Amino acid sequence: MGSFIVEGGIPLCGEITPSGNKNEALPVLAASLLSTKPVKISNIPYIGDIHTMIKILKGLGVNITNENRDTLIIDASHLNDQEPDPSHSAKIRASFLLAGPLLARRGHITLPRPGGDKIGRRRLDTHVLALKNLGADVVLSNAYHITAKNGLKGAEIFLDEASVMATENALMAAASASGDSVIYNAACEPHVQGLCNMLNAMGAEITGIGSNVLHIKSCSSMTGCNHRVMSDHIEIGSFIGLAAVTKGELRIKNIEPHTMKMIQIIFRRLGVETKFEGFDLIVPPNQKMEVQKDFDGAIPRIGDAPWPGFPADLTSIAVVTATQSKGTVLIHEKMFESRLFFTDALVSMGAQIVLCDPHRVVVTGPSELYGQELSSPDIRAGMALLIAALKGKGRSVIHNIRQIDRGYERIDLRLQKLGARIERVLV
Repeated sequence: MGSFIVEGGIPLCGEITPSGNKNEALPVLAASLLSTKPVKISNIPYIGDIHTMIKILKGLGVNITNENRDTLIIDASHLNDQEPDPSHSAKIRASFLLAGPLLARRGHITLPRPGGDKIGRRRLDTHVLALKNLGADVVLSNAYHITAKNGLKGAEIFLDEASVMATENALMAAASASGDSVIYNAACEPHVQGLCNMLNAMGAEITGIGSNVLHIKSCSSMTGCNHRVMSDHIEIGSFIGLAAVTKGELRIKNIEPHTMKMIQIIFRRLGVETKFEGFDLIVPPNQKMEVQKDFDGAIPRIGDAPWPGFPADLTSIAVVTATQSKGTVLIHEKMFESRLFFTDALVSMGAQIVLCDPHRVVVTGPSELYGQELSSPDIRAGMALLIAALKGKGRSVIHNIRQIDRGYERIDLRLQKLGARIERVLV
């Protein structure tokens, strides 16, 4: 286990390039199992969850080589009959993405109840129902035992919620099923679109990409492909909050502008202006940061929503940004009932936050923040606390940084290049 020691109060300035999208990289790694030909995936983030997924794949007999630091060549031509390692699979929620591809390749899989962030109940019912629609049998005991003895068959699938991972599992299973499929109420986030593009490059024919209705013409023999993971819009949003809170000037390089529309709108509501120069996003320094009231003068509300709404994974970043904006805002996290509990740590640093219930907080700013001893409860809350520590006066210590490392690549070294006084220590 490690900790960050942070000296706050320094504006962070300079240029930074976002890593590849974690939530695209994980499903495309899983999708590589669908082919017996080599698959090359580039712009893979160097983070904890990816390392764990690679260990799981190698345990299945997958040959993985590094072409360079962020590019992997994956050869799944000789899968063994082992089940995914339960000790690794239980660490990350993304291990459940192996259900669709392994059912397609070998007809069975046993997976433990997956791990991941402790941000509230994260149901798997939608995955199970989608796989059952395609012909799988699912038995739950101490683990999920999933079989498709007669193979997967194309079907109409209506998801009971627009779950990102359930959509991805259904896509991967349907792409290799016999017969065509339609997925209604599909998630359409950028990382889902990225998976669709990769599956098409492997031989499937998916239309409706970017909408909530996906039509899949399956492919009996998926081929290899080259696929590049897009930049991580969640990491980009985190860097916007980082620059605004510390009053720094930041150029975030080489990003996909179409992924940023709603993120820019919500940060503007908190008084944070951003602009594009080509494919670079600029956060100007020393912004006034004043909450924009609604037209009728009411206290504004920020809420997360499925794409193209404001991403739930940026709610924690919006909260810490709001602590430095003049005015009051209600932040409503609709999806997970434990994500906002980290705000107690911000209150201990001096933030003016009222936790109304598990899903809503009222934030009034700006607040002077002071260094504290903290612990990272999950990936996004951990990054929010790191931003607060970089703003706060004095010294902070952040424990359990394994959580931050799961989603942010070498964040201490990258922030040091922007002027941050941050040190990683092993304990």
